[in-house]
Amino acid sequence: MTTEYWLNLPIKDLKRSKKFFTEIGFVFNPNRESDTMASLMVGKAPMPIMLFEQTEFERVVQSKIADTEKGAEIIISFNAETKTEVDEMAKKVKKAGGDVFTEPSDIQGWMYNVSFKDPDGHRWNMLYMDREKMPR
Repeated sequence: MTTEYWLNLPIKDLKRSKKFFTEIGFVFNPNRESDTMASLMVGKAPMPIMLFEQTEFERVVQSKIADTEKGAEIIISFNAETKTEVDEMAKKVKKAGGDVFTEPSDIQGWMYNVSFKDPDGHRWNMLYMDREKMPR
């Protein structure tokens, strides 16, 4: 039976991606790394996101990758423990060269988020959820 799973994302430049994600506070698992891929860990979550250079990704999936300039193929959402953490992520993303396309803001009366694109155009969403205000 399955004991773990992970997401796989195509990237153009492994060094650039590792630099960006390190600058915004994510870490990499050096035990799952090669010249063409790296294992990105988002916070304490046990599910890694594997970053594959585009040619390797296309070889594995036997398909061309989506053009993130023309559309979104996925948005990866992850939680924050406070609104301040969301605000800080927005600053880190901008400083690291990412594109914040939704500034930190309240949504649906119980969530606070920031949405951004990494250097390859993949979309990410950090959310603080106030469960006390969550609709029942």
